[in-house]
Amino acid sequence: MSNDAAYQRLALRIFLDFGGTIGVPAVLGALLGRWLDGRYGTNPRYTILCLMVALILTAISIAKKAKRYGSEFERLNKSNQPPTSPKL
Repeated sequence: MSNDAAYQRLALRIFLDFGGTIGVPAVLGALLGRWLDGRYGTNPRYTILCLMVALILTAISIAKKAKRYGSEFERLNKSNQPPTSPKL
């Protein structure tokens, strides 16, 4: 397997994972907030509250995933470096 292919697969995984991690909570928070506001007549209180909760959960999740992908990138870098010869 070529080094470029391994890096491209990692980049695609990161892109898809982060996209879902950002998009899904925002959409679900907006839908839930609008539904709660419609039910209780509190427009836009619950929409804002749900979006704030989604933002906080997304930030925590992104931070954890960035750390995990960073260590995976470092492992990929180490495995693709040629061995060094000992200094005499």
